[in-house]
Amino acid sequence: MKKTLPLSAGLLLSLLALTACHPDRLTIEALDDANHAKIGVLTGSTGEAIAAKRFPEATLMHFDDILDAAAAVKANQLDTFLTADLTANQLVKKNPGLKVLNAPLSFEHLAIGVRKGNSDLLASLNAVLAEMRADGTLASMESRWLQVGTTTYDVPTLTMPTTGKPLRVGVAATREPLIFVDGQGLISGHDAEMVRRIGIKLNRPIEFIDMKFMALIQSLQAEKIDIIGGGMAASDERKKSIDFTDSYTDIHQVLVVPTSASAVETEPTHHKITSSSDLHGRKIAAQIGTAYVLYVTTNYPDATTLQYQSASDVIMAIKSGKAEASLTDVEALKEILKAEPTLAAVGEPVFSFPVGLGFNKDNTALKQQFNDFLKSIRQNGVYADMQKRWLDDQDTQAQPIPAVTGTNALVVGTSVSGLPYVAVKDNELVGFDIELTKRFAASLNRPVQFSNMDFSSLVAAVATKKVDLIADSIFITEERQKKIDFSDSYDEQAVRVFALKSNIAALDGTPDATPAAEKLGYFARVADSFRSNILLEKRYLLIWDGLQTTVIISILATLFGTALGGLICFMRMSASGWLRHPASIYIAILRGTPVLVLLMVIFYIVFASLSISPILVAVIAFGMNFAAYFAEIFRAGMSSLDRGQTEAGIAMGFSQTRTFINIVLPQTIVRILPVYKGEFISLVKMTSIVGYIAVQDLTKASDIIRSRTFDAFFPLMMIAVLYFLISGVLLQALNYLERVTDPKTKRRKAGAV
Repeated sequence: MKKTLPLSAGLLLSLLALTACHPDRLTIEALDDANHAKIGVLTGSTGEAIAAKRFPEATLMHFDDILDAAAAVKANQLDTFLTADLTANQLVKKNPGLKVLNAPLSFEHLAIGVRKGNSDLLASLNAVLAEMRADGTLASMESRWLQVGTTTYDVPTLTMPTTGKPLRVGVAATREPLIFVDGQGLISGHDAEMVRRIGIKLNRPIEFIDMKFMALIQSLQAEKIDIIGGGMAASDERKKSIDFTDSYTDIHQVLVVPTSASAVETEPTHHKITSSSDLHGRKIAAQIGTAYVLYVTTNYPDATTLQYQSASDVIMAIKSGKAEASLTDVEALKEILKAEPTLAAVGEPVFSFPVGLGFNKDNTALKQQFNDFLKSIRQNGVYADMQKRWLDDQDTQAQPIPAVTGTNALVVGTSVSGLPYVAVKDNELVGFDIELTKRFAASLNRPVQFSNMDFSSLVAAVATKKVDLIADSIFITEERQKKIDFSDSYDEQAVRVFALKSNIAALDGTPDATPAAEKLGYFARVADSFRSNILLEKRYLLIWDGLQTTVIISILATLFGTALGGLICFMRMSASGWLRHPASIYIAILRGTPVLVLLMVIFYIVFASLSISPILVAVIAFGMNFAAYFAEIFRAGMSSLDRGQTEAGIAMGFSQTRTFINIVLPQTIVRILPVYKGEFISLVKMTSIVGYIAVQDLTKASDIIRSRTFDAFFPLMMIAVLYFLISGVLLQALNYLERVTDPKTKRRKAGAV
């Protein structure tokens, strides 16, 4: 053991050194760049088919968890990977070396999966979803959970039913913000809240069953769960196997790629910024899908344009020193500077654009209705009052809007870009554009339903008729007018540059409360990773629970496998063919079947109709596999003994049983222990696959932590060390057993006495 520790530590350091090497990789800045790339996809996801169709010449590599694909990209084993935009946005926020490619590959509807034939449950779920959509519950949930800049969540307190038949919900809880495990070890996220609200409506307790994503549909078909309630797209292929409810939100599939070399933490020397003309050659942050991106790339071709999903991400990039400046409209800038005293505007406005609502080109009637409405509120003074409250006085208090009696909802696509246009206050959307669209809907006697999405998705959403109109201080540009129609302009927005005060020449003496982030050293980075992955939200409790589960499964499976293996061994050595042949077949089948396949067959097929603990299933599966190997090990150990010893024992008056127990067994144990130890350690490591049947072991705990921190490497290295320590401790226990059963050791002790 003393020699093993330094050797293993050396190997671990070598692996870390290898991951630090970054040879030349394929640069992907557009979809066509990925035509010959190595692309990671999540097994069982719609991304598999999308990637195969869009990139037929690419090499697809399959992963059980998207965090594994992220680690592969960072280790230069992949060029890119495909995942949902909501997950991608969270991931790149916590992995500076990655970014989302601004080119959606698909537009998909998320829905709840239901087993075919369960029409009553399907109808009940659709009724509840329709109610939640009509009363604004779904819109409120989207505003709280699905915002790109969100780092903390407003989680409501829900009183769940405690009686009745539980609704078993299958989830893959590693997909923040849709479904994940929070700091208290509870299943949380947008979809978790939605399912809990459904449970309240149906008066059924909710039981979450966390498993691998690829196992969800099989579990539903095998009746291990009642519904799939965690971020599953209702694809045509999946509809062949299961049914889906009506959609509750939409996602895009996007590529996540490494940041280009120009975007990585090099800090060129620049003079202070005095005006917009000083932006040449600098790093400029801009929100994806905005007119700012086009302006920067057109007017500052020598600058590095860093694109971010939300305005809050842009601000964070500037405060952390990753970007030097950005642009936004003057009204939004008022709110930004009020909240961020370390920032300031630079020079005069650089350009301006008219602002309007966006409509589908086929929906000219609705556009004309809005234009007529806009004209009327300008005449009766309502528009002037709104402008004074929201834009001039920066008042965030919404005014009462006439009630409506109609039922045909007006679906409005929007993005929470911040005050004064669209923001969230007290779990409700507020702002100039929100009040404007609510008043417009009321004039049509229609309830309004807000669909909250990324700003970059707004134009595509209205162009594909996913929403009726879009509203979020949207500039009317020639490029956008090629895809959608705009209303008459209801405002004119001037755009200014802003940056850190410390980077602006006219504000040299202004103290900066938030200096650019210092580059952390290696040990500081390790300490920060330890804090975020272990200490924050008491995540060490997840590790502890997973550790206990791993040890319990390992020990119980070994004991069961040893007992079963002994029985198989005696059958294998029997003179009766009725016993010998079944034992030989068992050994051949179990040794030739992968453990993962065996585990899933037992869980989803053998025990499909029984309500059995997944941990017990894991013990049975690993024990059966271990038994096949132990039987042959035991048989080899017994066969190596001289047959004369058995005959001598019988000649001395021992029965066959006493001869075996007192003479054969002790010698056999001594001979097989070295090999037995190796098989035992292999079993411990094999337990890492139990996450496929919803067991939260050590590896699953790592997946849960990675899904929250999006740290690609530290949780993996931490779990590797823990498995090494578990194996080491258990190995020492077996070494002790080997010493106390060794006759030579006994003789040495006897001689010493």
